[in-house]
Amino acid sequence: MKNKQTIYVDDDSESIKTIFLLRAPSLMVGLFLGIAISFIISNFEKVLAANVHVAFFIPFIVYISAAIGTQTGSIYARDLKSGHAKFYTYLHKEFLLGIIFGIIFGIFSGLIVLWWLQDILLAMSITLSTFIAISTAPMIALLVTQSFQSNHKDPAASSGPIATVIQDMISVIIYGIVTSLIML
Repeated sequence: MKNKQTIYVDDDSESIKTIFLLRAPSLMVGLFLGIAISFIISNFEKVLAANVHVAFFIPFIVYISAAIGTQTGSIYARDLKSGHAKFYTYLHKEFLLGIIFGIIFGIFSGLIVLWWLQDILLAMSITLSTFIAISTAPMIALLVTQSFQSNHKDPAASSGPIATVIQDMISVIIYGIVTSLIML
């Protein structure tokens, strides 16, 4: 069986057509999953209707977890190309970093919500949702990046959009469930 080579996207040497063909599939998946996020949010209409302030924090929860996942995926993809990345080392360290960032950002954001809106239930929802969403983000980024690497697809070109939209969906679900359980 012939060893399949990974083709890496290189803007310096590849044509626009090649770059487009390597990048477009993951962006198309992201397009459809991104639209699905709107349907997911609509399932939490009851909690959104009960307290409009809940809506204020959807972009925050989605952004912060996606940012942490993107950071993890970018660093791992870069190290994969160098040949020095060890998946299980990354998995262990990024799991711990997710927990640490989740605790810090969860508490900090909850305190800001409590100070700003004086809503203990919303502050608890934000704290817990932020913690869980951030804690999952590095794992999702690593698993998606590794799956592209294992399938000989450039993880730098493909994993970012896919991992981001998956994390966005998971973050919305986490926030919707946690907020519904605490506030309804």
